[in-house]
Amino acid sequence: MAEEKSKKGSYSAADITVLEGLEAVRRRPGMYIGTTGPDGLHHLVWEIFDNSRDEAMGGFADDIEVVLLPGDLVRVADNGRGIPVDVHKQTKVSALDTIMTTLHAGGKFGGEGYKVSGGLHGVGASVVNALSTYCMVEVHRDGGAHMQEYSIGKKKGNVKKVGSSKLHGTVVSFVPDASIFQGGIELDFDKVVAHLREQAYLVKSLRITVIDARKGGAKMPKPGEALFVRDLLRDQPSHTFYFEGGLRSLVAFQNRHQKPVHKNIFYIEKEVDKVSVEIALQYVDDITARVLPFANNIYTQEGGTHVTGFKTALTRTLNAYARKSNSVKDSEENFTGEDVLEGLAAVVSVKLQEIQFEGQTKGKLGSVEARGAVETVFSEAFSSFLEENPEDARAIVGKAALALKARKAAKAAKDSVLRKGAMEGFGLPGKLADCQSKDPAESELFIVEGDSAGGSAKQGRDRRTQAILPLRGKILNVERARLDKMLASQSVKDLILGLGTAIGDIFDITKLRYHKIIIATDADVDGAHIRTLLLTLFFRHFKPIIEGGFLYIAQPPLYKIKKGKDITYAYSDEEKNKIVGKDAVIEDENADPEAPVDLDATPTPQEGVGAPTSGKARASGKVSIQRYKGLGEMNPDELWETTMHHDNRVLKLVTIEDAQDADNVFDILMGEDVSSRKSFIQSNAKLANLDI
Repeated sequence: MAEEKSKKGSYSAADITVLEGLEAVRRRPGMYIGTTGPDGLHHLVWEIFDNSRDEAMGGFADDIEVVLLPGDLVRVADNGRGIPVDVHKQTKVSALDTIMTTLHAGGKFGGEGYKVSGGLHGVGASVVNALSTYCMVEVHRDGGAHMQEYSIGKKKGNVKKVGSSKLHGTVVSFVPDASIFQGGIELDFDKVVAHLREQAYLVKSLRITVIDARKGGAKMPKPGEALFVRDLLRDQPSHTFYFEGGLRSLVAFQNRHQKPVHKNIFYIEKEVDKVSVEIALQYVDDITARVLPFANNIYTQEGGTHVTGFKTALTRTLNAYARKSNSVKDSEENFTGEDVLEGLAAVVSVKLQEIQFEGQTKGKLGSVEARGAVETVFSEAFSSFLEENPEDARAIVGKAALALKARKAAKAAKDSVLRKGAMEGFGLPGKLADCQSKDPAESELFIVEGDSAGGSAKQGRDRRTQAILPLRGKILNVERARLDKMLASQSVKDLILGLGTAIGDIFDITKLRYHKIIIATDADVDGAHIRTLLLTLFFRHFKPIIEGGFLYIAQPPLYKIKKGKDITYAYSDEEKNKIVGKDAVIEDENADPEAPVDLDATPTPQEGVGAPTSGKARASGKVSIQRYKGLGEMNPDELWETTMHHDNRVLKLVTIEDAQDADNVFDILMGEDVSSRKSFIQSNAKLANLDI
């Protein structure tokens, strides 16, 4: 018996698995690119582009071209030095072969290859190679053109010379492996364009061209014949970026839909203790902060030491100037970090020789020296800016002072509405018909429009797991509203209390009372407006609810179709026509029987809930169609069957694919820039599904 236990618990060298070559990358791709979803797919492009951009940062390249080609092929070219192709002393094979097929091999660990780079770990090119069904590298250098091909990380042959060349640079072409990535391998051209535009701001005088040539039609050059192919693809959609203004231009671009608080954009670029610091900022008439941090041109979305140093220096410098200029009295309290960030648009970029990120996806900077360098450079330069630009300084301090007053007012409002309400036992709004379950995982909150829809929903729901909160009219547009004003709105206050998470600095996602929050508004213009107002509220003040996958939009039917005893619901005009049938002719009972009828026309409902517009069909028997304009027109059983029943309903999950893009869209649609909103609507009118 003891011997049997020993065998079960044995652990020897035979149990150790060694993954050869790049097999580890294919086995655990998320460790190297973060996710196998759309972000991970696009990360492959960023990795190859970053290698070309690092050449530009070192002064060895000034032109990069990214082309999307048929068959999901991506082609990235630069006019840098070209990857070395001579034999590597340690591996005994070509340096190109080593870089593309070996993890942690590259020119960024030491020596004189790169003084500054984003590719710290030396895994970028080899990881892309491992996660591609096909990859080819062309190198132009030393008078020759060389190439090597690969498949899922393994070379298909040795590096070979394919001709002579007077060019210098590298071309990497690859096809992502569809078996690795969830949701397919089709790249989002707009996402690629946005990322590369951002990179062009960060490297002055770098030309970046991105072309969408996936529809094909152009004859491409053979390997080794050309670096750039833009001349062959002139008729394809493309963008070219080139900015000499650097971060100044990026801040101006960020604020294109905003009203600046002060005229001059602050800018500083300086190196201290071998850390290059570049910062630009401008305050705008807004209540949100937009700080874009970069480390060696890698967007560090989670911040890091450089952001900590920037915020510390910003708060300290503004407080010092406000006291010195008597803008703030000695008896008044200091600005907090929250106060000085309100309405700030800033870009913080640092470049280090030895850089440390937290995680392979480089989402957060961990280099300690970056904090001290940013504090030193920014404090000195921003103090001088305030002294030399008194009008700008007064506007900035005034903005922070206004934020301080609003913060205190918001705190008082929160204390009154949230804490006092909970203590006195009226923490839930009176209009909320709560569910019986106290388990958030199975509880749902339907946010409906008006008392009529609320009445139907309350009668038709599953009382055990479904709660109903009717809102009266359109809620406050919170895009530019501070917290104290928001909490004065009864509808907003009811929603906050119903969610249970509180708001602002005391927001706690763990206290969310429902793990499905469903916006159910009418299928008309007013309903769409209310839905947009609610989405703005959630995006600006409850973003973790969206990020957690808790927010949904209900899709109630547009039509109830009755053929004899059969009842069917249609969610679009196309679905309605398909159900009714092409040969069916529907006539209004009160209409001229000889008059032609347009199937696409919307029948007018008769008065009374559930009353159908009946008609006669010459070919398909008697058909009656009811057009729902609002949830309040539906009987409780109809609302339950079509919109609330778990087996039948259609819900759309609300997600944020790109926070910066979403932020920009909300600025345009819900802000005060009328011309930008008009332009946005005109540009996207063809995508709208109008119900007039």
